[in-house]
Amino acid sequence: MRIRFRLEWLYCVAALAIFVVLLFAGSFIGVADNGDFLRIMGSIGLNYYNELESYEERFFSYAHAEFAYDSFFRGFYLTSQLLIVLLARTIALIFNSSFFDIRFLGALYALLLMVASCLLIAAFKKKGIVVAIALTAVLLIMFHDVGYLAYFNSLFGEPVSLIFMLLTLALGITVLAKKEPSKKLFVLFVISGLFLICAKTQNAPIGLFFALLCVRFAMLHKQDRSWKRLAIACSVALVVISAAMYIFAPKDFKQINLYQTVFFGILNGSTTVEEDLEELGLPAHLSVLAGTNYFQADTAIKQDDPSLQEDFYNRISHMDVALFYLKDPGRLIERMSYAAEHSMTIRPYYLGTYEISEGKPPGAVTFKYSLWSELKRTVLPNQLWFIVLVYVLYYGVLIVEWLRKADLRTRIQLELFMVVGLIGCFGFLIPIVGDGLADLGKHLFLFNVAFDMMLAASIVWLVYKLSQLVRRFIK
Repeated sequence: MRIRFRLEWLYCVAALAIFVVLLFAGSFIGVADNGDFLRIMGSIGLNYYNELESYEERFFSYAHAEFAYDSFFRGFYLTSQLLIVLLARTIALIFNSSFFDIRFLGALYALLLMVASCLLIAAFKKKGIVVAIALTAVLLIMFHDVGYLAYFNSLFGEPVSLIFMLLTLALGITVLAKKEPSKKLFVLFVISGLFLICAKTQNAPIGLFFALLCVRFAMLHKQDRSWKRLAIACSVALVVISAAMYIFAPKDFKQINLYQTVFFGILNGSTTVEEDLEELGLPAHLSVLAGTNYFQADTAIKQDDPSLQEDFYNRISHMDVALFYLKDPGRLIERMSYAAEHSMTIRPYYLGTYEISEGKPPGAVTFKYSLWSELKRTVLPNQLWFIVLVYVLYYGVLIVEWLRKADLRTRIQLELFMVVGLIGCFGFLIPIVGDGLADLGKHLFLFNVAFDMMLAASIVWLVYKLSQLVRRFIK
């Protein structure tokens, strides 16, 4: 019997080898908790396993493979990540009721990443085997790098953004490749988009982009009224859920972000603090908080002081911050330049990746299979001009291709890639407007995913164009 070679099989073998080496065999590799794990653990019924470990052992320095089972809803943090962690928790409980092994969650993320990658490879095989091979290599080098995969063995929400960015793009392209409307595939595309939108509050605005895409998808089959109704209903649902994600974000979470945005963002290093406060409609005596962050213990006014509720939290919003930057674009560019210096870092190097039992120094990180993350961090320019250049070239090609193609399906496919760039743009700006200059290396994760997808798409497009030239030359 003849066995047909499939590139997806080769990818799966390579991906499994990477997953085993990085996530499941040998020294445990994860990402240390910076305090964010509590949001998920309190919601989903988990807790720290070792109650006697010190603060230094629990936070920042060492990763943890084992967590204790606990009661649900000791707090609640709204995120689509809860569904994935709940599934992993349920499966893990069947195999081991003593403790939750985070590697069950890592395995679930790995499976989802494989599904997204296989869909993309299958879709691009139609462009030629050389193009598909190039895509496979890019996926394995970029998105299977330890900078991304180490997050899988953690309770951070970053893997949800990575996986569902890739999966949503893959499903969108797959839907467009079908001659007849596939409502099931389209619904999966929308659900995948919702997982991305609901992964974090900062992702909520990108729901508007997917809502517009759904309107475009409605035009694919104008004669099919049920298809059109489905697409429009999904568009409305995306807008409503995106708005709900922001509206129902925890009050204390919004307050932390506002404090960081103003005092650790706008006023941080400002030479016109009182003027800036006046522009924001805030009292001048708050100038004593300029340059401080929400988690400092030595601020002149405590972050939870009742007076701040009236003088600050009730008088400011992220819209006020956005308007401030729009009135002073020079300040925004200055902040964007600062953010760009941290933009080529996929993972936070201040968070350790090893368990304490490995005997590594506190905060030690692994460099196994880190070709892309290290090349990006040390070679690519971490400057605003480089980001702008990539965007100009990326959108320049997309717009030219969009104008050249009259076919609606092809145009919508190009618009999908345009949305990837827009998500990257928002992923770059939202941390500045929404969280000041705090922990930019981690908060720019969504930007990094989108930027890497843009680079990957550009590489594959170049390979496609070169393969076309070679074919013409041979003929």
